[in-house]
Amino acid sequence: MVEKIQVQGGEIAFDVVGDGPLVVLAHGMGDSRRSYRFVVPSLVAAGFRVANVDIRGCGESSATWASYSRGDIAGDLLAVIRHLGGPAVIVGQSISGGAATVAAARAPHDVVGVVELAPFTRAQRFDPVGLIRHARHRKGMTRLATMMLRGSVPAWLRYLDLAIPQKPADWAQEQAGIARHLADPARMAALRAMGQTSPADAGEQLPHVTVPVLVVMGTADPDWADPRAEGEGVIAALRPGIGRLAVIEGAGHYPHVERPGEVVDLAVPFLRSAFSIGTGAADA
Repeated sequence: MVEKIQVQGGEIAFDVVGDGPLVVLAHGMGDSRRSYRFVVPSLVAAGFRVANVDIRGCGESSATWASYSRGDIAGDLLAVIRHLGGPAVIVGQSISGGAATVAAARAPHDVVGVVELAPFTRAQRFDPVGLIRHARHRKGMTRLATMMLRGSVPAWLRYLDLAIPQKPADWAQEQAGIARHLADPARMAALRAMGQTSPADAGEQLPHVTVPVLVVMGTADPDWADPRAEGEGVIAALRPGIGRLAVIEGAGHYPHVERPGEVVDLAVPFLRSAFSIGTGAADA
């Protein structure tokens, strides 16, 4: 069942399944909570209560907001956690990886750990050499730029085709659903607005995070010329000893869609450790 809470500026939709310590899932821009469809059952089976959120502008949450920054999304996620009775670990992908960082820095009593999947958590520098040397990165950035300039749904779908090199069995159906969703001008406007936000607000918070962080990158992610180096940069900006990087060979920008089993295998031990350290709760 879909639940909704009112926050300043609109409604945030989510669903909750399972029992145990709370895990909040937050997807990337232009997507919906369906992004985690392959991960949720395994997390529930592992003994967690899972809240799967449609971030602002996406899914069944309100479409139109004054702002779509990582700080804004962090506030929404904290509102969900407080509504459900945290603390929680946030699993955030792409823009929501940065939002999870902000939430953890702001409210370490509410957020006891963060899993960042292919996160945009640091200010990005233009990399002309990377664009020249890495065709996948060059193609990905070209398709994203076309979407941003034209509001083109086909360009976004071409980007996803590159960003998800190993398609799930239901990809044709899922792709059609994404296309229908973004055909709504308000939803496309939200996607373009998110694409214009800077991850600098999240990067500024990295040194202030005090809870454990797991960063997961895929080597075939077209959003960076060197995804591993980006993950290493996030870890290096954290306080010593609280961050860990895991790299999935051949995965793109959506490892939870392509390789859900590997993501769950990485996440479950991290979740159990984070809850034990942060709350004193017994392992599920």
